[in-house]
Amino acid sequence: MAKSAKYLLVGSTEAYSGKSATILGIAHQLHERGLDIAYGKLLGTEFNPKQPDALEEDIQFMREVLNLPEKRVRSPLLCLDADRIQKRLLGHDATNYRQSCHQYLQPIDGDLMLLEGPGTLCEGSLFDLSLLEVAREINAPVLLVSRFHSVLVVETLLSAKQHLGNYLLGVLINDIPHDQISIVASTVRPFLEQQGIPVLGLLPRSQLLRSVSVRELVHQLQAEVLCRPDRLNLMVESLTIGAMNVNSALKYFRKGRNMAVVTGGDRTDIQMAALETSTQCLILTGQLPPPAMILNRAEELEIPILSVDLDTLTTVEIIDHAFGQVRLHEPIKVQCIQQLMTEHFDIERLMNQLGLDTKVSAH
Repeated sequence: MAKSAKYLLVGSTEAYSGKSATILGIAHQLHERGLDIAYGKLLGTEFNPKQPDALEEDIQFMREVLNLPEKRVRSPLLCLDADRIQKRLLGHDATNYRQSCHQYLQPIDGDLMLLEGPGTLCEGSLFDLSLLEVAREINAPVLLVSRFHSVLVVETLLSAKQHLGNYLLGVLINDIPHDQISIVASTVRPFLEQQGIPVLGLLPRSQLLRSVSVRELVHQLQAEVLCRPDRLNLMVESLTIGAMNVNSALKYFRKGRNMAVVTGGDRTDIQMAALETSTQCLILTGQLPPPAMILNRAEELEIPILSVDLDTLTTVEIIDHAFGQVRLHEPIKVQCIQQLMTEHFDIERLMNQLGLDTKVSAH
């Protein structure tokens, strides 16, 4: 008879801290050590009426990347959409979700189930499915992922320790700027360890992980691709607005790296300047088609040009939002996170804490 999996609940102190990325990195290393993994996500929060399938796409993506059979993957128990929340508030949904939680997780076999927890410590409380409530219910240790903003991350993690108590197995501090890594390693890590908070990883910031593919921008902006539809896999790391005079723009563009440049369809001077610098795509507002010389130059340089039926401010807001919600669907990002986690996360310590044995020697 197959033994049922142990659990590791991966939570975070704020949304978009890198839970999915952490799970991918851990799963990759455990898989290399011959362990059988399962994956689940209790709460779906990415509900967007324009993209009703986005959540299922994310689950499907995790299944494919982790190379799991369908029976080892669980879609969300519930989605936190406005309708569901309203029903709960009005008393029309009296479901005991903690009980449902057991049924949801029941028939999973393998060595470890990696369970993606809520986005914050309190998310899910309305349905009795906050991080602590789930940890208690299924007796699961919690690995907490926290994005680094400053050394005051220690306050956030001390507070989380008070909240989660003995369920807190350890923490991973993510997105640390390179010039701060040594100070975090020499002061923050020892301090947290003294407070009984194991620090299992310190991950440096990666521009690649924060980047967005041109394809994703086309999707988010509902843009028309005017040239080089074969180059939509280019990754955009920064956003620049071409609204100034061309001399200022050139100075500005030369400092940028792997940019998306947003400018008016009538600004041919800015468009040409952008094409000659580190630009991954040109996004033209105002529904004005660029002249043939711009399209020809973009074709030669293999730079996609997108046209959007939006004003500049709205375009910039949508792109900013896309940077904030980094999805890992590009293979290059998956490789990047696997490499970062291999180098900067203590998988052996995690396995010891969970009582997992390596089945085969690591590759």
